[in-house]
Amino acid sequence: MRLACERQRRDLARKDWQYRFDVDAAERVCQFIELLPHVKGEKASRRELIALEDWQCFFLTTVFGWLDRYGYRRYKTAYVEVPRKNAKSTISSGVALYMLAADGEAGAEVYSAATTKEQARIVFGDARQMVIRSPELRQGAAVQASMHAVFQSSSGSTFKALSRDQDGNLDGLNVHCGIVDELHAHKDRGVWDVLVTATGARRQPLLWAITTAGFNRAGICYEQRSYVTKILDRVTEDDCYFGSIWTIDDDDDPFDPASWAKANPNWGVSVMPESIERNARVALQMASAQNNFLTRHLNIWVNADTSWMNMTAWEAVSDPDLEDSSFEGEPCIVACDLATRTDIASVMRLFTRKIDGVTHYYAFGRHYLPEGAAEDGRSSHYAGWAKEGRMVLTPGQVTDFSYIEDEIKDTARRFRVTDAAFDPWQAAQIMQRLQADGLPVLEYRQTVQNMSAPMKELEALVLSGRFHHDGDPVLTWMVSNVVCHTDAKGNVYPRKEQLQNKIDGVVALIMALGRALVREDTGDYVDEMVLGI
Repeated sequence: MRLACERQRRDLARKDWQYRFDVDAAERVCQFIELLPHVKGEKASRRELIALEDWQCFFLTTVFGWLDRYGYRRYKTAYVEVPRKNAKSTISSGVALYMLAADGEAGAEVYSAATTKEQARIVFGDARQMVIRSPELRQGAAVQASMHAVFQSSSGSTFKALSRDQDGNLDGLNVHCGIVDELHAHKDRGVWDVLVTATGARRQPLLWAITTAGFNRAGICYEQRSYVTKILDRVTEDDCYFGSIWTIDDDDDPFDPASWAKANPNWGVSVMPESIERNARVALQMASAQNNFLTRHLNIWVNADTSWMNMTAWEAVSDPDLEDSSFEGEPCIVACDLATRTDIASVMRLFTRKIDGVTHYYAFGRHYLPEGAAEDGRSSHYAGWAKEGRMVLTPGQVTDFSYIEDEIKDTARRFRVTDAAFDPWQAAQIMQRLQADGLPVLEYRQTVQNMSAPMKELEALVLSGRFHHDGDPVLTWMVSNVVCHTDAKGNVYPRKEQLQNKIDGVVALIMALGRALVREDTGDYVDEMVLGI
């Protein structure tokens, strides 16, 4: 939020720029929304009108106040991430009605879009009730409401709820405004991409997304969030994309009451302190409730309903400037999880260095997938990772293991490979060929006994800052997918909750760390006989 405010201040100070800030345009949308009635809760029963808070005025005036030299809006996309109960749906309903009736667009098509009918009708339903309860809106702006549409006959404009499960094919739209409530709940990018392409014929369309944090770091919501952070950090420049994120800072204690107001801008207005305190007490006592508390009330992205890795700590040990070339000629442990030939296979390389007498670990990964699997619409993020060089797409419908074999041979030429570890399932042929070429190939069976100690150690290394990675987004996604299963003896094992949540890179990393622990002979790990060598 500080960066979003700094961005606005910088822009206001710019001279001879292609955009100008129009105070009348900025205030007009706020004035319109404050003529609308509350439709839920005590304020609705008292027939009160909406009174915008300062933080709401900030993003509304910023999005609507900037115009280009032709008088059209600068911002075409707005992403606001804020915890629940901060009046997200109320403001979105007001924006939808403004874009329908007061934006001066003939034949405006406004949609509340979601993957399910129920989610899409939340914003639409609130807007419809606003029209029904507002004689001024019906008479002054000639806005009418039916069961399935809000419309303005004079301009030929309509507002409808739109969902993938209800409407099937969403092509053929001419969108002036797309409202996306709770983008984090979208399981794929289909609805978002349809809205983006459907705004192409409009001069000043607006794609409006307000959401809380979620779990899926490979989804469209986290993709947009990451893009926003790059814009605000001035890594990426996009003058037409507005973004702001309300959450706590990395070093804040999520269970300290002083942190709660920071993440909730409507603190004491629609977010009641006693409610947050009650939910925090439950989360402290029940591990299963902690992630729900973090995402919904503090806007913290977590990895799964039952988490393993502290993702804040994982991101803290990320170093985008870290390159494997700085380890040329040094000892290297290679571990490979081949999975199946129709799924992701991962190769991890692990290096160690002593810093002040303490061992630090450095990991680099490469991931492989057949082109046929990458073309599956449910896995659109794979293609993006392939463009970044993080994932190799092999021709055909099955993974060509020769690519992996060549990768390992190239690693052996560049580094001193001490171990090349494979789970023998699916790996017999590639292990034989690499062994024939003189590589130190060995079996590493993925049993609970072999995985538990290095999995625990990996978590401890990350938390202590002794593990380092280059920010590989594929590996980060996989780490976020890992659910920690604990047996009666306290052993842990990596699992995934859903089939599409891949963890192959993490499994390979645990195998590599297991071999490193054997070599260091720490005394708290199994001997080599257990590994099946």
